[in-house]
Amino acid sequence: MADTIVDDELWDGFHRVVNMTSPELRDWLAVQGAGEETEEVPDRAGSPVGHRVLAILGKRRSDLTQDDVTVMADVVERVTAERGEELEPTAGEASWRHRLMNMGHDPLKPV
Repeated sequence: MADTIVDDELWDGFHRVVNMTSPELRDWLAVQGAGEETEEVPDRAGSPVGHRVLAILGKRRSDLTQDDVTVMADVVERVTAERGEELEPTAGEASWRHRLMNMGHDPLKPV
């Protein structure tokens, strides 16, 4: 196996809390960030964290950087703080769901 700076616990945790596929997240970021200021540059629409998650999803584990690892740990920590350990589908306020979706986690999506 190639050398990696991501331990199994973080790798598994990240892929557990980020339950949106790359196309789902890309589409969400484009829709969520659409507005007069972003229409001209659609690939910049949406949250910066969402774009970082999207980039990480497109990499092989062995290609991740230390900066990617930091983002992964932050996303796991933030989603876990919002949701707890149980990730069963849960309805909530739209702003809460959108905040989570900006990080690649849809709380309505089945585990």
